[in-house]
Amino acid sequence: MNEIRKQFPVLNQEVNGHPLVYLDSAATSQKPIQVLEAVKNYYELDNSNVHRGVHTLGNRATDSYEGAREKIRKFINAKSTQEIIYTRGTTTSLNTVASAYGRMNVNEGDEIVISYMEHHSNLIPWQQLAKEKGAVLKYFDLEEDGTITMETVRNTITDKTKIVAITMASNVLGTINPVKEIAEIAHSHGAIIVLDAAQSAPHMSIDVQDLDCDFLAFSGHKMCGPTGIGVLYGKQALLEVMEPIEFGGEMIDFVGLYESTWKELPWKFEGGTPNIAGAIGLGAAIDFLTEIGMDKIAEHEHSLVEYAIQEMDKIEGLSIYGPRDPQKRCGLITFNIDGVHPHDLATVLDMNGIAVRAGHHCTQPLMKWLQCTATARASFYMYNTKEDVDRLVEGLRIAKEYFNDVF
Repeated sequence: MNEIRKQFPVLNQEVNGHPLVYLDSAATSQKPIQVLEAVKNYYELDNSNVHRGVHTLGNRATDSYEGAREKIRKFINAKSTQEIIYTRGTTTSLNTVASAYGRMNVNEGDEIVISYMEHHSNLIPWQQLAKEKGAVLKYFDLEEDGTITMETVRNTITDKTKIVAITMASNVLGTINPVKEIAEIAHSHGAIIVLDAAQSAPHMSIDVQDLDCDFLAFSGHKMCGPTGIGVLYGKQALLEVMEPIEFGGEMIDFVGLYESTWKELPWKFEGGTPNIAGAIGLGAAIDFLTEIGMDKIAEHEHSLVEYAIQEMDKIEGLSIYGPRDPQKRCGLITFNIDGVHPHDLATVLDMNGIAVRAGHHCTQPLMKWLQCTATARASFYMYNTKEDVDRLVEGLRIAKEYFNDVF
């Protein structure tokens, strides 16, 4: 753990006179030295556009850029790099599927199924597609602990369902959904399944072939990579028949005055100069995660969540949302304390050097389901320790006492 923490320079600082405890990795993770150096080296030594040139810098940049694509393919066990599309992030990836696949395949009266726990980026694109096409947007009901039962899945997906879009792990409840089983049911009705892996790709092993998902989206910045880079995985057969949604340089094969043709996969979806440094940085992040081991990362986070729930349960008036079983949730805990607004709570914690998130977490329908307007969230990663949890619990007690005295 000490060796891992040494790789993250940002953690070695004080905030408001206290050693930093960073518990906001679900929003964005910190970056290890290897990633920082990979981005720096590209700009210092290899800065050039990719694919277009024949000079040395261009070739080196292209090799690193496409080499990162192969690392991503291996990381999620895709069949081919043709199935790996670079995007700006999870939001762009999901919007691409809704636009490029959804508009071709969803018609009036068809069903699109999502859940109440979806991040806005996996809700609004389907909401807008349903409105545009006259389709029906349906939601999986949630159990009291924020989980989805297979009975609910079977009762919700029908032969009219064309798309099922669901998060692998909720950014609020922490719920890890049974997406492999959901995919089987979706496919049995002729539907495709789209997985939001923003909160799972950084924290657990993913095998897209084993899951048999049709599309999968995730962001680099939540998994030790740079901001502004993400991935859309899609089955090659589906991507082949989809039309690009951005047009310009890089994605074309032939351009005439009145007709144009597109490059082969994956480049037909990557118009314009890409985020080269971001892709290279993401490749370095994947090397870093792979060296540690995704199973070890998941095991470490489960132990932190188990310990945190145990200690936070000792605070009177504190409510934790989502499954109680640490094995059924990813490395985050969302909570509220009676009588203390989450923003006030986060402010007091920040005064003590502890960074958490507060708000609706881009899940306003879920907040309505939870019957609250906002929550606080502590999210853990490989660089967090039980001592960080102790600092959090201590900070929560300080905040609770402070507001009890004031009010």
